[in-house]
Amino acid sequence: MASASHRRPLRKRRTALVWTVAVAAVGLLVSLVIALRPGGEPDTVRTAAGTAATRPGASPTTHKPTPAPKPSKASPAPRRTPAAAASATTPPARPSPAATRPSAPRPASGTAPLAGRIKPGTTYTGVATHYDAKDGDGACLYGPSPDLMVAAMNHADYETSKACGAYILVRAASGASVTVRVTNECPLPCAPGQLDLSKEAFAKLVGLSAGRIPITWSLLSPGTSDRVAIRYKSGSSRHWCGIQALGHRNPLARLEVRTGGGWSRLTRTEYNYFLSPDGTGCGGSLRLTDIYGEQLTVDGLAIRPDTAQPTRVQFSRR
Repeated sequence: MASASHRRPLRKRRTALVWTVAVAAVGLLVSLVIALRPGGEPDTVRTAAGTAATRPGASPTTHKPTPAPKPSKASPAPRRTPAAAASATTPPARPSPAATRPSAPRPASGTAPLAGRIKPGTTYTGVATHYDAKDGDGACLYGPSPDLMVAAMNHADYETSKACGAYILVRAASGASVTVRVTNECPLPCAPGQLDLSKEAFAKLVGLSAGRIPITWSLLSPGTSDRVAIRYKSGSSRHWCGIQALGHRNPLARLEVRTGGGWSRLTRTEYNYFLSPDGTGCGGSLRLTDIYGEQLTVDGLAIRPDTAQPTRVQFSRR
């Protein structure tokens, strides 16, 4: 009896050991079946791989998206996907005339923080045509001019009269050049970069029979002994007024009137007058600012409509 009771525990241990080995073998067999079955990876791995495969530019060996290459000539060509290959058969859109402008112009003589589309130190490409300027007057409403070296700026670069009074150096492919002052606007379909020159100015570059020629042009800050003049528009009073600056060396960016609280900026019109619709500041001190940020103050001008009143100030040459 003692020996029989001594053998029972040994049989139980052997039985437990057999079951343990059997369970382990079954588990190993199931793992091998899953691993060898096509697409049999765990769901979490399969989901991550599927996400990476559908993300544009993703590398097939990593789940992290590959950043898009920076637009540079030195950058390697991106891998062509079926979608990219299909789009490559579509011809690219024709660039607009404005695309020929330098993307990051750098002024040759200091910065011009208040410049609009026309910036100093930048050479623009376009075409020149010609028109009969008659007495030199135009959309800028400067009035007749004894100097007919004038031009009409295209609508885009005219920029609601911001180009008015700008001095432009125009060059033809032959090397001939002429300096003109912007006094007019060339309406659409004049393209960005285009200048419509007076016949007198166009003839300095080529014969009038040419009609239309390629040019380059750039902004000037010329030498002059003239001073700025101020003119009030017809109908101006202390209840409403329009104010215009004439003879400024550099393009004008702002015109302000003095008020009780400081300086108030007036809105510029497309016909090159700055308006005070409620009369604020009319007949008081004025402050002029050019595209370089230089400011000139004019005091003591009475409201005299349609009269160019001379001042003693002028912007610096740049």
